[in-house]
Amino acid sequence: MSQQQFEKVIRLIDDINSEDPNLELVETKQWPKERLYSQRMTDMLARFKPEASDLLKIAVRGQHIQRWKSLRSDYPLGKQGYYQWRTNLYTFHANSVAELMLEAGYCLDDIEQVKNAVGKKAIKRNADSQLVEDIASLVFIEHYMLAFAMKHPEYTEEKWIGIILKTWNKMSEEAHQFVLAGSIQLPVSLKDLIVKAIS
Repeated sequence: MSQQQFEKVIRLIDDINSEDPNLELVETKQWPKERLYSQRMTDMLARFKPEASDLLKIAVRGQHIQRWKSLRSDYPLGKQGYYQWRTNLYTFHANSVAELMLEAGYCLDDIEQVKNAVGKKAIKRNADSQLVEDIASLVFIEHYMLAFAMKHPEYTEEKWIGIILKTWNKMSEEAHQFVLAGSIQLPVSLKDLIVKAIS
């Protein structure tokens, strides 16, 4: 694996995610939504596990690749439809990243390792999958939880505690300690609720 291969696959991921028609304004800059998400994932990985391998950096960067092409609304309502959507998403993202790694000249063993991480295979047993889950959860808490809350003003405190705990339970003990140490910025208006939930 060369630095040239790594830079190529990152560039390919970024180019594809830059095609996202959904835009998000950050300060004065308009970002394609999934391009911004992938950058936030990379930035969080650098804070949480700066020694991560290039393969993990690829997995984290490509975790949401082309998510706008698979909509929740394309699947039936209810839990069964939701889980079907999530399962298909994991496979779609994993296969998309694998194709780009193949184009960049990666060997099949490296591609399989990243596919398993992006596809969230054997979370809690596969350290790579758990790391991707940790980074996604940390990014959600810091950058997206507040926006999600604003979309659902009808949710009760009990419902919110359940959502926070669901995210918390996905995370490793190392990620828990990262949050508790104040290493991420909690949404100000939700901070008391988050603290209440995890305590």
